[in-house]
Amino acid sequence: MATIHSIYRYPVKGLSPEGLPGVALVPGETVPGDRLYAIENGPSGFDPSAPAYLPKDHFLMLRRNEGLAALRTVFDQVSHVLHVEDGDREAVQGDLRTDKGRTAIENYFASSFADELRGPPKILHAHGHSFSDVPYKVVSIINLTSVAALEDMVGAPVNPLRFRGNVYVTGWPAWFELELVGKELNIGRHARLNVVQRILRCAATNVDPLTGIRDLNIPKALMRALGHGDCGIYAEVTAAGEIAPQDKIEVI
Repeated sequence: MATIHSIYRYPVKGLSPEGLPGVALVPGETVPGDRLYAIENGPSGFDPSAPAYLPKDHFLMLRRNEGLAALRTVFDQVSHVLHVEDGDREAVQGDLRTDKGRTAIENYFASSFADELRGPPKILHAHGHSFSDVPYKVVSIINLTSVAALEDMVGAPVNPLRFRGNVYVTGWPAWFELELVGKELNIGRHARLNVVQRILRCAATNVDPLTGIRDLNIPKALMRALGHGDCGIYAEVTAAGEIAPQDKIEVI
């Protein structure tokens, strides 16, 4: 029996996580508010009237834009105002639902990431759409015991937030989660999830989430020690329920 350690969402793809005291899961949906917005890196063809999955290369993201990790961002879920702190100062803020607010944020990233842009940055959003790394709506689950085992592989501390997961879990043996594909999980109060895929890690995990420094090679360490680059799992919500830290996770 495993236990939820912590829960996070990422309101803007590539920017800061938001810790949650609990959340209601709905079948076929992500953690509410997760990857609600993204910052387009040059024209992508995204149509908000007919939103469709796009690979993360179309957006500002940590795999290529490690400087994002050095920013501190706060998103107000009610007002949709995004605050961006650069160092010890607030660099910009803007309501992502308004032209004025989006323009302020876009202008900041156009200036600060000018050398990394393929075109004008643009805030993207569509009702009911999540800018996930995969073409379906999932909850990502990270086993903290696996992260601890990874620390031994790389010989250094590994901040679990490198993996930008939604649900962090304690109580499973290292890499136990990778054997759960095709199985169901009961979590918290009535929530049920179906594990659909292992998560292949990319170079985004090499970036320290506090400093923005690319200081480790996580995929290489996984491949060298385990023969694959997987850490964490994706699961689809199949039954509604509320989950919170300290809730138990039962494998069906």
